[in-house]
Amino acid sequence: MTRAVLFDLFNTLVPGSYGAPVAIGPALGVDAVAFDRAFAACWRRRFMGELGDLATTLRSVAHDAGGDPTDAQVASAASLRLASTRELLAAVPATTLSTLGSLRARGWLIGLVSNVTPGSAAVWRETPMPAYFQAVAFSDEVGSAKPEPGIYLAACRGLGVSPAECVYVGDGADSELEGAAALGMRAVRTVEHAAVDRGWTGPTIKALPELLNLIGAPST
Repeated sequence: MTRAVLFDLFNTLVPGSYGAPVAIGPALGVDAVAFDRAFAACWRRRFMGELGDLATTLRSVAHDAGGDPTDAQVASAASLRLASTRELLAAVPATTLSTLGSLRARGWLIGLVSNVTPGSAAVWRETPMPAYFQAVAFSDEVGSAKPEPGIYLAACRGLGVSPAECVYVGDGADSELEGAAALGMRAVRTVEHAAVDRGWTGPTIKALPELLNLIGAPST
């Protein structure tokens, strides 16, 4: 019995994944390469929201990269980050929205499961996408990051379903497909925007609209 579809966000619903814009390091008075390395190194703490809000997170990463930014520099860097996030999420394809609409029309429950740095969730809520979702689980808000069970289960609770009743769709980053499958979900890889999990041997679609034929109507 399957009646819910959980989606990853980056490189699944929108093209592109999210690192640190090159300009953020210099805006904080830190070398761009050093900042990028420090940003990548603290990925789990960022995703879990352990470093605080966006401004506090950027200040912490700058310190890790050897910098000591002023409040003005932190505010400037946070603005750059949010602007870049808005640009990325604004690129949601029309085919993504139409697929989500078709799934809702067929009776599927729809949830979002995304590893994000603080600030991204607020920007996502400014886009057209929230109208299609009945539950969302952002890592920094729920305190759990893929592939940990907690973040998937948070979305399941929001939809009122068990993991076994879910189809999970993602590009495969952060071992998300394996994490979903371990909980009993039917995991589907999409390679429309990126082919991340090259070791995945389960179902794969080339474009999101193919999901409609793959899963059909929800079963009860």
